Amino acid sequence: MDFVPIGTLLAVLTAEVIKTAQAAQDVAFEKESFKVLSNHLYDIEPVLKELQLSELNDSLAARKALEFLDVNVKKARSLVDQYTNRSRFYLLLKCRFIVKEVQDVTRDIGKSLADLSLANTEVLLGISTQVNRLHNEMQAAEFESSLSQLQIVDKLTQGITDPRLDPNEILKEIAKAVGVPVDPSEISRELESFKKEKEEAEIRKERAEVFFFEQVIALLSQADAARDYEEVRKQYFQRLQVVEKSYANVKHFEPYRSFRCCITGCVMVDPVSLCTGTTCEREALETWFNQGKKSDPQTEEILDDFSYRSNLQLRQSIQEWKEQNFCHKIRNCKSDLLATNDLVLQALGQMQDLIKENSINKYWITIGGLTEIVISILGKTDNVDVKKEVLITLTNSIRGHTINKDLLIENEGFEDVIACLECDSSISETAVQLLYELLVERSCWNVSYCRKLSQKYGAINGLVKLRKRLVTESSDKAEEILMNLCEGDEQSIIKIAEAGWYEPLAKRAIEGSESSRMMMVRALVGLTLDEENSKILVEEGLIPTLLEMVSGNLESKEVSLSVLVKLSSHHDNKGHFAVAGGVPIVVALISPVIRSSIIVKCSEILENLASSGDGIKFLVDENGNNLDIESVIINLLTFQQNPTLPHTIRKPALRALLEICRSDAGLVKVAVLKANGVSAVLSLLDNADSDVRETAIYLLFLFSQHESQGTVEYLLRPRRLEAFVKILENHKKEDVQMASAGVIANLPKSEILLTKKLIELDGLKAIVDILRSGSLEAKENALSALFRFTDPTNLESQKIVVELGAYPLLIDFIKDGSVTSKARAAALIGDLSMRSLELTVVSKGVSCWFFFPGRRIPKCPAHGCVCSVTKSFCLLAADALPHLVKLLQEKIHATAFEAIQTLSTLVNEESPQRGARVLHESGAIAHMIEVLAWGSESLKEEVLGLLEKICMLKEIVEAYGLQIRVNLLRLTGRSIHEDGHLQRKAARVLLLIERNSRPLSSSAVGTGIGE
Repeated sequence: MDFVPIGTLLAVLTAEVIKTAQAAQDVAFEKESFKVLSNHLYDIEPVLKELQLSELNDSLAARKALEFLDVNVKKARSLVDQYTNRSRFYLLLKCRFIVKEVQDVTRDIGKSLADLSLANTEVLLGISTQVNRLHNEMQAAEFESSLSQLQIVDKLTQGITDPRLDPNEILKEIAKAVGVPVDPSEISRELESFKKEKEEAEIRKERAEVFFFEQVIALLSQADAARDYEEVRKQYFQRLQVVEKSYANVKHFEPYRSFRCCITGCVMVDPVSLCTGTTCEREALETWFNQGKKSDPQTEEILDDFSYRSNLQLRQSIQEWKEQNFCHKIRNCKSDLLATNDLVLQALGQMQDLIKENSINKYWITIGGLTEIVISILGKTDNVDVKKEVLITLTNSIRGHTINKDLLIENEGFEDVIACLECDSSISETAVQLLYELLVERSCWNVSYCRKLSQKYGAINGLVKLRKRLVTESSDKAEEILMNLCEGDEQSIIKIAEAGWYEPLAKRAIEGSESSRMMMVRALVGLTLDEENSKILVEEGLIPTLLEMVSGNLESKEVSLSVLVKLSSHHDNKGHFAVAGGVPIVVALISPVIRSSIIVKCSEILENLASSGDGIKFLVDENGNNLDIESVIINLLTFQQNPTLPHTIRKPALRALLEICRSDAGLVKVAVLKANGVSAVLSLLDNADSDVRETAIYLLFLFSQHESQGTVEYLLRPRRLEAFVKILENHKKEDVQMASAGVIANLPKSEILLTKKLIELDGLKAIVDILRSGSLEAKENALSALFRFTDPTNLESQKIVVELGAYPLLIDFIKDGSVTSKARAAALIGDLSMRSLELTVVSKGVSCWFFFPGRRIPKCPAHGCVCSVTKSFCLLAADALPHLVKLLQEKIHATAFEAIQTLSTLVNEESPQRGARVLHESGAIAHMIEVLAWGSESLKEEVLGLLEKICMLKEIVEAYGLQIRVNLLRLTGRSIHEDGHLQRKAARVLLLIERNSRPLSSSAVGTGIGE
């Protein structure tokens, strides 16, 4: 050791201290003592590391101190190793000695630490307080076994010499103290382990210990649970033989009178006899004497001698009677189990009582054939009460009993128990308790049973369903079983996820090895994720793991991106994806040099992020900064210009482009102007794939709002327009129908040839049909498209519009449509109404009823002769007037503007009287004047233009002059000499009012206007 550098000595010693501290935490017995030792060792580690970091003097004292500390740490490690994986019975018997050893080694290490501190005073000056505290605590360490352990050891020692103590009770207390079930197989295993401890003591020639161990083994072997199975089986049939010979026809197996205590009247457990021969229960007799009574409890004679002794022979007889009674009850239960449900329930209750009364009955009910019968009942009965009691009985019989567990498995009881998981809550919760008892052994899990459970159909599904119920002990146990199935069995994790619980899979994917991670993510690719489970995966932290996998090999990229596609399809996950920095990664992978399968998935992710109207909201880096969206759009459009691009790439990239562009008009402009978007999209309208064509139409609708060049030329090519009209006629694809109508609306109305062709190919009819049955958005676009056919300069197309029944549809829109559709419908009626006057049926010099002999046809009040919807497009004949007036009342700028323009078509500048009278009688003028108080500048301008026409009439001025003047003075600031176009218009109207003002009776207004 003199030749080893002192720094190396310190490093080796530090490592040994840490290993010993870790090992001390794993000792199963006297955990508290070993835990204190472990904590002290962990506290020493920083001291040793401080010495390593400092320039430690390589003195003889320092080396001696290190050597002393090393010896004591190794002694502690030897102590830890000595008491790890030893017989639990042995550890209990040695508890006093073990505690003393741990105490001594702790103090020795503390003393070594003090010596080391003295040898390195200057070096440890900075942590001297910490070192002194640690030294003092270890020197003062005192450890004691628990009082209950010491009492059990004392009782065991007493039982060796006192035959009155029941070995069964002693064994129960020992088993409880060391955590072993009172199950014959478990007890036998522990006794075998303890016998090996005795053999090792013989090798060490520790004779006193060997003798003590032999006495303990002899005592515990007398307990029922310590007996050999064949011995137990033999004993059962011996007792059964007596029962069948002597008590076969006896229904109730009564105890002998001598078995009952004369004080309590109950069958005795620990009988003792007085000198008079009277026998009582020990505890009852002691209570008798403690109450001051001095007589014999049976004869009432005064006793001279109060001593008593155990009546071992009677106790043995009572025990034999009890065992015969057990056999008798088991025999009766067997016949009852095969009878009616009432008797079955009675038998199951008796079996539960038998098991509680004595653990040997777990063996005997199985040896008597009852367990197999009960297992078979579980699979056959539909009675809820019977099923529940069967589960409870089986749970009691297998608790801590390996043989009965094996029997349940061998008789296919597993399947029947698993089937109960799907029953109502009372049955399923009891079934989980049974499964838990079956799978757990000594606080550990039976690996073989767990494997079998995971392979049984419906087991995992049932447990997952039960786990999802309200929090109960059973749901906790179901989760505990599932978590155990996940340990080391990745297929079970996947099955659990398939059943709807994703946390274990997410955890394994995040924390597992590379191969485990790949397996979990590959499984997710094949699973259907609903919004809730998708959210759970994200909240567990899966997205960063998936993004990390994107940087891996090709398979890693593909599976991780496939899962990210699923996760990003749910809105709540988009923000998590962006915050994790996923968007720049995905955008970078959309490149011609990247494999097509990767580009597809990245495009789908972009589409998901931009969907539902989110647009570019989530297209940011991990700090929330916006990405260069222009380059993304240009990149996506560049892909589309490749004629050989596979549909698998083209479609998701096109959809991603659509979702981005539809959210922001500015982005559409970028696509149109910087990336030649219209040209790129037009080339896709001939694509063989219908999805590509439909998406392209939607993009064309967006792009054509900014640039229509090329679209008309494309549509006028052979067969192009026919195909486009078919899309307009397709009511099954509402979005596409809406977009195609929007394209028509966006194209220049000056393209007369296009309008003509659309009419010839029934495109106009398709647009009118959309007005009848399309979606709201499609109808609004169809109304816009209709403007090219209602152009006042094209009378022929106007006639076709009306003939196709569009007029009543337009009125319906004004009545019940959206604001947009109301405004457009009003404007369209205005286009038609502009031609009404010239289309009115009139013949110069001939009365209007000349052509209708026998009856007088009324004149149109606005146009002065016969009007109709189909012939003159008259809005009065169509009954549109009241609905147009109502638009003014609604006080919405867009609709009021179009209403005023349409109402203006009724007033002919050359002869405004008729139109003015119509407006007056309909109440329109009053509502128009009100617009001057609330309307926008452009709306007020329209009102002033119409007032300028009708205020040329004195009747109108007299009727409305004051009201108009008040509103106009507000508008002009009480001056008619204001600057500005609107003010000048207002001034002109005011001048007309001043010029045409004259007194007129109110009755004259009604008769004067229009005369």
